[in-house]
Amino acid sequence: MTIKFGLIGGGVMGEALLSRLITRGIYQSSEVIISEPLSSRLDFLKQQYDVAVTRDNSQVFTEAKEVVFLAVKPQVFSAIAQELADIDIINREYSPVIISILAGVPLVQLEAAFVQLPVIRAMPNTPATVGAGITAICLGAYTSPKHHQIAQQVFSAVGEVVEVSEGLMDAVTGLSGSGPAYVALLVEALADGGVAAGLPRTIANQLALQTVLGTAKLLQETKLHPAELKDRVTSPGGTTIAGIAKLEQAGFRSALIEAVKAATERSQELGK
Repeated sequence: MTIKFGLIGGGVMGEALLSRLITRGIYQSSEVIISEPLSSRLDFLKQQYDVAVTRDNSQVFTEAKEVVFLAVKPQVFSAIAQELADIDIINREYSPVIISILAGVPLVQLEAAFVQLPVIRAMPNTPATVGAGITAICLGAYTSPKHHQIAQQVFSAVGEVVEVSEGLMDAVTGLSGSGPAYVALLVEALADGGVAAGLPRTIANQLALQTVLGTAKLLQETKLHPAELKDRVTSPGGTTIAGIAKLEQAGFRSALIEAVKAATERSQELGK
């Protein structure tokens, strides 16, 4: 069968995407090829997903007809680009769309490496590894509606997808890219508060985690504005308003806003 999807980099994010693409039937195992430098990792991916594997990145680039997905560390991008530079892919009957999740590598750099090829830059976040992520994508100069559709289909396998201009990718990094760490910190702090109030650690952890998970699901399904849900929980002179007053006193909302801004600025610095 024709190879349609090529994955360069078989790490955690690459495997998460691969697993859900195959499970959902978007690609068959026989339509996938993966390149990865670690032999032990290659053996695992071949055995687990019954896909073709190689240590040769150029083989992936040559054989994949629909997508070449870059899921390597940004530091090795230049070496891979140089390795693939001599392959004549433009004159082939089928030219794949290059989809990159390399943090800090802009479209101009990607398009310089893959001349006249359709390129899409994407920023998924870590919840994508359990199918609950959100990915921001921005389209390169040579992309078509078909390429856009392919990217939407690929990333929908691991969560939701939004399209942004490339100038907003650093803000995406500051919010949804770094955001899981902020939420994890929130869950940990809530559980610590429960322990401070006398709850056993295991129960406090469970209560904190499910409260965050349930609230997010409630907001998503009801489409309520967060402020409206907050008001519904907050009764006059009650427990919730007492807690909110303490959060406001401590600058809780301001701290989160500043965290997103700081992460955005750092992403801008790293991309220069």
